[in-house]
Amino acid sequence: MSEFTSSPGQDAMMNGNANVPSGFSFENVHRNAMLESMARNNDPSADASVSNPGYLPQATKTGTTIVGMTFKGGVVLGADTRATSGSEVADKNCEKIHYIAPNIYCCGAGTAADTEKTTELISSQLELLRMNTGGSQSRVVTACTMLKRMLFRYQGHVSAALVLGGCDVNGPHVYQIYPHGSTGKLPYTTMGSGSLAAMSVFETGWSEDMSEEEAVALVKRAIMAGGWDDFGSGSNCD
Repeated sequence: MSEFTSSPGQDAMMNGNANVPSGFSFENVHRNAMLESMARNNDPSADASVSNPGYLPQATKTGTTIVGMTFKGGVVLGADTRATSGSEVADKNCEKIHYIAPNIYCCGAGTAADTEKTTELISSQLELLRMNTGGSQSRVVTACTMLKRMLFRYQGHVSAALVLGGCDVNGPHVYQIYPHGSTGKLPYTTMGSGSLAAMSVFETGWSEDMSEEEAVALVKRAIMAGGWDDFGSGSNCD
């Protein structure tokens, strides 16, 4: 029997060690023993059938950084471009700023498919509403109401945390919308796993009478702060 046709289990049997499990690969045996020990609170003598509050490593949670702010005469929205799948970077150029109406855009954090399809659906409904009302400009509060009603209907199972921004006849508006449907109208807001670092930049540098250039620079700084602070944020800034 050659080295290419013999299996580890057969070699162990030939060497007289029958305790080694048979199969193709045993590289996870030590890992599984460690996880079992951790689950038993590092007590090998503990009974596996008895509930024991041990420790198991948790899945890495990553996300995004999205921001929005008002300035004198308009709104600036910003987002990073990193999409993650667990602890791996799935896409380095993910577009997280979604079209809602010609005067309204929306940043999305959470599950990429949920944010994209949610904004697509509301954008379509707003287009039908404009056609039924003589082509009048959509209002930001209307988009906010439609988004929050849809998300509340699904009780948070649609994982879409949104920053909605736009300008209408009433001026510039920024709304934050949580996956369960709660909303808030704010002069500036951040969402996603990098939101705390981005919010610290806004709280330090935001003022009511900022120019467009100053607002764009502040949003860039906020997104960069979220990218440095959070492993799930980064790549580029939109």
